[in-house]
Amino acid sequence: LHAEGRLDGIIGIGGSAGTAIATSAMRALPVGVPKLVVSTVAAGDTRPYIGTKDITMMYSVVDIAGINSLSSRILTNAAGAIAGMVMAEPPVIEKRPLLAASMFGNTTQCVDRARSRLEEAGYEVLVFHATGSGGQTMESLVADGYIDGVLDVTTTEWADELAGGVFSAGPARLEAAGRAGVPQVIAPGCLDMVNFGGPETVPQRYRDRKLYRWNPNVTLMRTTPEENAELGRIIGEKASASIGPVAILLPLRGVSQLDRAGGDFWWPEADAALFTAIKRHTRQDIPVIEMDANINDPGFADKASELLLGMLAVKKTT
Repeated sequence: LHAEGRLDGIIGIGGSAGTAIATSAMRALPVGVPKLVVSTVAAGDTRPYIGTKDITMMYSVVDIAGINSLSSRILTNAAGAIAGMVMAEPPVIEKRPLLAASMFGNTTQCVDRARSRLEEAGYEVLVFHATGSGGQTMESLVADGYIDGVLDVTTTEWADELAGGVFSAGPARLEAAGRAGVPQVIAPGCLDMVNFGGPETVPQRYRDRKLYRWNPNVTLMRTTPEENAELGRIIGEKASASIGPVAILLPLRGVSQLDRAGGDFWWPEADAALFTAIKRHTRQDIPVIEMDANINDPGFADKASELLLGMLAVKKTT
């Protein structure tokens, strides 16, 4: 530590217990402080260790039990890595108000266009991939006061939370912005799908459902009208708990790239159940705007960014 209390970087080493101890300390540090842990468990499920922080994990390959010809090379690499992180100077970037946006491969077109509009208006947009940890990180940054507005157009993590998929962000997803009064635009992006790993990882009870192989490691399952009705209730109630400005935008021609006329997940009855439940469970003073568009149509992205910019403009004048 420097005299002013600034930490330049942190490195740890260990097995499962040592990794848990080291990363616990690392998670207490701000994003941006270099963090590296050499660990025997780095090749497994690292989510419990990483949390929502920028921790770098290096697989130790061999057990952490003395120095040998292999571990000496790995530990040397680790020392060089943390030293390089500490010495590296980030580029100077113009400081602008920060916005957060949630995105998935199936909503990329929407977020890319909206981000361009928001950046043209003078904002910096941080995009979070809705893979569970992405949603948790976004919520954490909002709660910590870093974010001025949220374009939450990809709320798919709630489908995984409901149906047991691999990309759940937990039951607190969609709460941080509302609790902090941060302006937010919400859309039911990708609530037509639940995520699993390869086809063999899909639970037996779901094997007869509509499945789509997105890539060798991701299998998508189409949500049903019943599941969509429950998801709509959740979205409406989460939005209704907000103490700040919020609007909900509904894409009547589909909530994802796959959910459009002729697409693999096109199921108008399921979408109707979702939209009806959202409208039923949302406070009457919150705008719920229906658009005759797919979520990836240019007009939808333009409307979403327009709504958020309008909220931000009002906030500036109050």
